[in-house]
Amino acid sequence: MSRDSRSTQDAHDAFGAHDVHDLHHPHGAHDPHGDTAGGHTHAHAPTPRRWFVLTLVCLAQFMLILDVTVVNVALPSIGADLGLGREPLTWVVTAYALAFGGLMILGGRIADTLGRRTAFLLGLGVFTAASLAAGFAPNGAMLLTARVAQGAAAALLSPAALALVTVTFHGPERNRALGVWAAIGGTGAAAGVLVGGLLTAGPGWEWIFFANVPIGVAVLALAASVIPARPRIASGTRPDLPGALAATAGTAALILGVTRAGDVGWASPWTLLSLTGAAVGYALFVLVERTIADPLVPLALLTRRPVISGAFVMLVASGLLIPLFFLGSLHMQHTLGFDSLRTGLAFLPVAVAVTVGAHVGGLLVGRIGARPVGAGGLMLAAAGALWLSRLPEHGGMSDVVPGLALAAAGLGPAFVAATTTAMSRVHHDEAGITSGVVNTFHELGGAIGVALVSAIAAPGIAGGGGVGGYTDAFLACAGTAVVAALVAFVLVPAGRPPASDGPRHVH
Repeated sequence: MSRDSRSTQDAHDAFGAHDVHDLHHPHGAHDPHGDTAGGHTHAHAPTPRRWFVLTLVCLAQFMLILDVTVVNVALPSIGADLGLGREPLTWVVTAYALAFGGLMILGGRIADTLGRRTAFLLGLGVFTAASLAAGFAPNGAMLLTARVAQGAAAALLSPAALALVTVTFHGPERNRALGVWAAIGGTGAAAGVLVGGLLTAGPGWEWIFFANVPIGVAVLALAASVIPARPRIASGTRPDLPGALAATAGTAALILGVTRAGDVGWASPWTLLSLTGAAVGYALFVLVERTIADPLVPLALLTRRPVISGAFVMLVASGLLIPLFFLGSLHMQHTLGFDSLRTGLAFLPVAVAVTVGAHVGGLLVGRIGARPVGAGGLMLAAAGALWLSRLPEHGGMSDVVPGLALAAAGLGPAFVAATTTAMSRVHHDEAGITSGVVNTFHELGGAIGVALVSAIAAPGIAGGGGVGGYTDAFLACAGTAVVAALVAFVLVPAGRPPASDGPRHVH
């Protein structure tokens, strides 16, 4: 039996015949990263210093995820210094999420076309400069502009970084590397609350942005010297501008709609208009992708079971983690009366829990497969949320932190299962766009989750409603986690991730 035949049979066993067909390229397609197009694959020579490359791209990704939550604890200080009310302060958070999530698919495609190394370095450079501008912002308008620039740079950097991980590692090493990468999602979100509290209480809120600058400069200098340059996609590739505009508009409108729904309500004209715009944008996107010769996202990619299941688990894991941290930090500050420093320190064990959970999940995925790891992690998250749903009326840190830590310990493995499932069998010339799709679901999950729990917990958040609103929201998170675990147990492909890069072409 030939190598291609063995590889195809392995893929049939693990993923099913339909998924294998979708994993192939058209016959004769060119792989710009060293694979030939004639139906044969070459053995991959290990990239020198690949673990150092992984460290650098993970540091960069850590900064991006950190900036999703780092501003939450600092918002009161930012508002006092810059004279911003509640509405402009909301946009300090929303502007970053909107640009980050809305431009992610386009960023992934640019990374595939421009080159992952170039896209990574460009995104990191702009992100670092925008962070410096945000720290020096003299007013709200300048801060919001810098936050949009940060988000746009992150949308280019993040897919390029994950694509670099995917094309740098092969076989069992790729699964281990993806496990390390996935841990960054949960750890960065938890550390954001911790770092935000420490810096706001210490040198000031400006340093939540300034802290990115030395890290960004160091990673930029080192990455330029150690990340190998690879050829770009074939020069005949044309950018799918209509598809990019439709996808960006649809995703941005969806994130904007669900984010604002927490403030103005789901039935408000603003929310309905945004959600309608999202539906129109996605409909146009599908129409364009079906008719254009070189689509932004091949629609077959969105029908592959590994991509669908990985994106689903990513959506739910992010849709639980970010809201749990959001509710936990609000409860500590508004109900328990914690200051920013104490709130940040309370998240230290939570950050440790999600890191340990992700590490254990990375080990287990290679041994028992992503299905039990993802489903089991979500069930553990459900147990943590259920703990939080029993908050006493007059409690303390011991009533909040254990539940958050337990949920985080479960969501760490869920992130690993999501990333490994979606990316373990992806082709090199699709790594950027696939990572863009998966990371888009990460941002969508956080935005949708926060909007929903904000509506449920409104009485507690507004004050005067006791803990009732918070406990209802935590109970909703627990129920969501249980249902998602059952779905993941059916949807995620059985078996361990493939030890090879899988079949390359369809004949």
